[in-house]
Amino acid sequence: MQKRQDIRNLAIIAHVDHGKTTLVDAMLWQGGIFRANEQVAERVMDSLDLEREKGITIMAKNTAIVYKGVKINIVDTPGHADFGGEVERTLNMVEGVVLLVDATEGPLPQTRFVLGKALALGLPPILVINKIDRPDRRINEVLDETYDLFIDLDASEEQLNFPVLYTNAKAGIARTDPDGDGQDLIPLFDTILSSIPAPSYDPESPLQYLVTTLNHSDYVGRTAIGKIVNGTMHRGQEVMLLKSDGTSRKSSLSVLYTYEGLNRVEKQTAQAGDIAAVAGIEDIFIGDTLGDPLDPRPLPTITVEEPTISMVFTVNSSPLAGKEGKYLTSRHIKERLDKELLYNVSIRVEQAENRDSYSVAARGELQLAVLVETMRREGFELSISRPQVITKQIEGRTCEPVELATIDIPEECTGIVTEMMSSRRGRMTKMINNGFGRVRLEFEISSRGLIGFRSRFLTETRGSGILNTLLLGYRPHTGDIPARPNGVLVSDREGKAVTFAIYHLQPRGTIFVNPGEPAYSGMIVGENSRAEDLWVNITKEKKLTNMRASGSDEALRIIPPRRFSLEQAMEYISDDELVEVTPTSLRLRKMKTRQH
Repeated sequence: MQKRQDIRNLAIIAHVDHGKTTLVDAMLWQGGIFRANEQVAERVMDSLDLEREKGITIMAKNTAIVYKGVKINIVDTPGHADFGGEVERTLNMVEGVVLLVDATEGPLPQTRFVLGKALALGLPPILVINKIDRPDRRINEVLDETYDLFIDLDASEEQLNFPVLYTNAKAGIARTDPDGDGQDLIPLFDTILSSIPAPSYDPESPLQYLVTTLNHSDYVGRTAIGKIVNGTMHRGQEVMLLKSDGTSRKSSLSVLYTYEGLNRVEKQTAQAGDIAAVAGIEDIFIGDTLGDPLDPRPLPTITVEEPTISMVFTVNSSPLAGKEGKYLTSRHIKERLDKELLYNVSIRVEQAENRDSYSVAARGELQLAVLVETMRREGFELSISRPQVITKQIEGRTCEPVELATIDIPEECTGIVTEMMSSRRGRMTKMINNGFGRVRLEFEISSRGLIGFRSRFLTETRGSGILNTLLLGYRPHTGDIPARPNGVLVSDREGKAVTFAIYHLQPRGTIFVNPGEPAYSGMIVGENSRAEDLWVNITKEKKLTNMRASGSDEALRIIPPRRFSLEQAMEYISDDELVEVTPTSLRLRKMKTRQH
């Protein structure tokens, strides 16, 4: 085997919000990718609107810098467990990983997940402890916790001898000693060159190229991104497409790209070890291999973990359907879901019981919410059901997915959060108090118990609680979990919400609509203060008479309505309710739009 000393391929992995994308920003600046006076957005790798709004990475992305004549290909990966499928795929492209850990929070569930995948593939890690400027940093404790995590995950002797660096990604500083005086990322670049192995290849072997990501361009069609494991590629080359199901056919490459900074650059040839993108093969898919037509040798296909939660996407059948969106029919929804399947290997789509409905399975609620939010921004109208867990039959018993929930809360909220988790059949496995006024709790709880938990958790902790989850596996069904304690106020007729009606309904519960907003029979307009559902007339106007009395005609003061985000609406609804999603509105409704 020979090595290409002029290339290093690495992925940056971490828990959500530990600073991966910010560190890549600093590496691009100090790698000379941008001009000194160039206007560049913060977190430049987060190019999707949703990524910028939520402050998280959703899609894995490639970039490259050159340092001391060596090209460093960097893959920025998502930190949220719901997008773990992106991480699992991209680790097949690299020879090493940079593991980022927050200097205060330490290793969290997603740190365990991504590190476990990297160690299982035998990738050598570089540990980077980030945010060393935080006043409540716990650098030595975090380093010990990370060593414990490596040992927990059965790291090999070589993997345990990892280098450690201390960074402040926002300021672009990396140091070998947390109290040192380094002012740039040179120590990080040098460590990458010395610790991440160069890609190795067999000079006698024919072409082998594994597809790990797909993109789409209106100009060149479908683009596949992956690593050339052996051989060389050149533009116009005839290749053999080896599908994961064992079939194969000949095809040719119309365009060949490699990465320079944030740009894809057209090339005539690319060598073994390069991360390259190719176009011209329309039915190429993630996990396929491109090989030599004279000697095709398929590579092991990519596997990702199974989905745990499903939701039904159906045509919007409310009386207001078609007034706000462009794409309304089941054909439009099916085409869009089929397109999503091409790029997203961690979701599944099946025909539901109803002809106009599709069951979409994914890794978590956030992944489903991102898909729905993307569709509504593209102009789709649809209705979605409450998320349901996917159960399995194991040894004749019904088993459901169980997750490790790590909860970080102020000390005074411990009692109420423990009570909430216990009522949902959660079992506490660990409790840590670091003495900073915050407590870390760990619970084992079924995925079913976490549906609808997040919004109530944030309310009870006044927005200061942090909840992270990680799938542990499948366990026997734990029994019934109490549903939403309150009923809802349901409109019994079509019309527009009126101030007079809202004012008189306020003592009954919390209202969800503003005066003047449209309502229809079966639409949920508020939450009842009691357990049962109540059908109400939200369009009732004041009866006018000729009589006037002092004080009776004063302006009616109404409380501002409660508004839901998409994730909150998905968690709030019951099994007999739907969320109506349009480009401009989110409405809650009953499946049956008549009272009887």
